[in-house]
Amino acid sequence: MMKLEVNGLAGLDQAAQAILAHAQQERIFIFEGEMGAGKTTLIKALAKAMGVTEVVTSPTFSIVNEYDASGEVIYHFDFYRIKNLQEAYDIGYEEYFYSGNTCFIEWPEKVESLLPEHYLKIEITAPNESDRLLSISKI
Repeated sequence: MMKLEVNGLAGLDQAAQAILAHAQQERIFIFEGEMGAGKTTLIKALAKAMGVTEVVTSPTFSIVNEYDASGEVIYHFDFYRIKNLQEAYDIGYEEYFYSGNTCFIEWPEKVESLLPEHYLKIEITAPNESDRLLSISKI
């Protein structure tokens, strides 16, 4: 397990680099944390570190967004609003999760039984308004 302390937005780029180095070949990243903990903000920093130049936004209503990272595809999921697993089946989650492309998954507890066997789990806690504590573990 790796732990990172991020002091304000200025520390996000360095944290993203450290997470990607720790991930090595892992392609599935799950993000856990309370509403407003900074899941999407961290995903923006990770996407930027991977070469995404377009605007990264939360796919709260579309469930999944797709980004181009210098020729590699990144899928960004937000399962917060799904009501049941059938909605994940309906979007074809397997094609995304098992594509070999990077997947960033917010609210993974909504689809826990569908997650691949291996992934990188990033737990975010917010001790105050600007700082974040990140616990990163390979599952």
